[in-house]
Amino acid sequence: MARKNKPKKISAKKERYAKFRKEKPSTLTIAPPDLTEDQAKERRLDEQRISDFWRHYRRPPEKFVNERKARSKR
Repeated sequence: MARKNKPKKISAKKERYAKFRKEKPSTLTIAPPDLTEDQAKERRLDEQRISDFWRHYRRPPEKFVNERKARSKR
């Protein structure tokens, strides 16, 4: 049996809500705001302080408490 070429039926619901589906750009372009010289200098100093902090910061060793030992010492 041969198939008849019928136009595809479009759902009424899809047609009604199609206006809410907007085309989204595939790539998002985000540009940081232009900073004045003072703001740029302050930002550079802040970034430098943060990098220095992480370079020299040593986390204290975690205190390991064994539950069994803690119970026996009570």
